[in-house]
Amino acid sequence: MLSTIAIESLKRRKTTALLTLLSITISISLLLCVDIVRSQVKTSFTRTVSGVDLIVGAPSGQLNLLLSSVFNIGTPTKGIDYKSVASLKSNKQVSWLIPLSLGDTHRGFRVIGTTNRFFEHFKYGDKQALALTEGRVFEQPLSTVVGADVADSLGYTVGDKIIVSHGLGSVSFNNHDDHPFIISGILEKTGTPVDKAVYVTLQGLEKAHSGPKSAHTSRLRKKTAFLNGHSTNEHEHEHEHEHEHEHEHEHEEPTQDNYDSDAFTPESVSVVMLGLKNRAAALQLQYQINQSKKEPLMAILPGMALAELWQIMGNVEALLLGLSGLIVICALIGLATMLLATMRERYQEIAVLRTIGAGPFTLLLLIQLEAMLLTIVSAALSIALVAVLMSMFKPWLSSTYGLFLSSPLFSQSSVIIVLLILGCTYLVSLFPAIAAYKRGLHAGLNSN
Repeated sequence: MLSTIAIESLKRRKTTALLTLLSITISISLLLCVDIVRSQVKTSFTRTVSGVDLIVGAPSGQLNLLLSSVFNIGTPTKGIDYKSVASLKSNKQVSWLIPLSLGDTHRGFRVIGTTNRFFEHFKYGDKQALALTEGRVFEQPLSTVVGADVADSLGYTVGDKIIVSHGLGSVSFNNHDDHPFIISGILEKTGTPVDKAVYVTLQGLEKAHSGPKSAHTSRLRKKTAFLNGHSTNEHEHEHEHEHEHEHEHEHEEPTQDNYDSDAFTPESVSVVMLGLKNRAAALQLQYQINQSKKEPLMAILPGMALAELWQIMGNVEALLLGLSGLIVICALIGLATMLLATMRERYQEIAVLRTIGAGPFTLLLLIQLEAMLLTIVSAALSIALVAVLMSMFKPWLSSTYGLFLSSPLFSQSSVIIVLLILGCTYLVSLFPAIAAYKRGLHAGLNSN
C-alpha cells in the first residue's frame, strides 16, 4: 500500500517528477557510458596489435620499442642485421615473421618498409585482419599501400605517385625524387596507427636510399672521363652497350605475376614482428632472444607492454570517472531539493495520512520510497538507453576511433555503480524524509 501511495503522490506532481527523472537518467547514462568506454578503451588499446606474439628490435627499452613499431611515435631503434632476422625465421617455434624498416616519412606521415606478410598476418582489435578499400597489396618493388587517413587527408587514389623523404621531420630537404612509389592499394579505416602510415616494399625503400647515390656516382665518372679527354673506340662502345644491356636484363623488374616481396633480403631492418606456432612458448623464446650473444636484441610481449603503457594514462581514466560521479551526485541533490521544495505543498497530504493512522516513521519511509522509485526507474531507463546507443554507434566507434565494443557490455563495475547510486539516493533522501517526519510529529501534536 505504501508503494501505491508513493506512485500516486508522484503522479500528482508529474511535471517536477518527470524533470527530476530526466535529470537523473541523463546523469546515470553519462556515468555508465564513461565506465563502458573506459573499460572498452582499455581493452581496445591493449589490442591495438593482436596476433603478434613478440616484437624484436635493438635494445632501447620496452616502451620505446613498442611506441616506434606499433604507434609510429618517437625515434626508431638502430637496425638489426638481417642475419639475426634469418636466424629468427628459421627458429622452429616461429610460424611467420614480419620485417619492418623505419625512419622515413611522406608529408608528415611515417613510411614503413615491409612485405606482403604484413597485410596477411598483422591484426588489430578482436583479431581483425587488414582489408583494402580499393586496389591490391604490393605488386612490384615500387608499390606502396597507404592508410585510410593518409588517403583522405592528401586526396590519394590508386595509381598516384608519392615521394618518400628521409628522416622523421614534417619538412625534409632530402627527398628520394628519383624513385617515386606508385599507390597500389588503400587500406580500410581501422582506428589504429595503421591509418596514418605509408607502407612500401623493403626493396623499393632500399632503392630509394641507394639509387640516387649510385646514379650520381655514375654521372660523376662519365663527366670526369670526358673532361680528362679519355675516349673509347667503337668496339669499346659496343662492349659497354652490351654490358649495360646485360646488366639491365639481369636486374629486370619483376612483373606483377612473379613478384614476391619476401624474396628480397635487405642488409638490416628496424623491427621484426613474430607469430609463434604455440603462444605458450613466447616467454621462453623472449628469454632466448634477450640472452642472444651474436647480436644484442630485445624481444617484448606486445600485450604486457601495452598494459604498462596504459597504467601511465590511468590518471586520466580516474579523472573522467570522478567527473561523471560528481554529475550524478548533483542530480541526486536536485532530487532531494525537489522533494524538499514540495514539502510545503504536501502539508495537507501529510495531515490526511496522519488522520488515517500513518505514523511519522511511515511518512519518512514514504518520502524515501518516492526517491528510490525515481532512481530505480532512471537506472533502468539509463541501462536501456546506453545499450541502444552503443549498438547504434558500434560500427562508427570501431572505424573512427578503433573502439571495439565486446560483450558483455555492462561489466561488474557497472553493477557496482548502480548500487552506489541507489545507496547515495537513500542517503540524500534522508533530508526531505526527516523533514516529513518532523512535519508528521507536528501534525500529530496539533491533532491532539
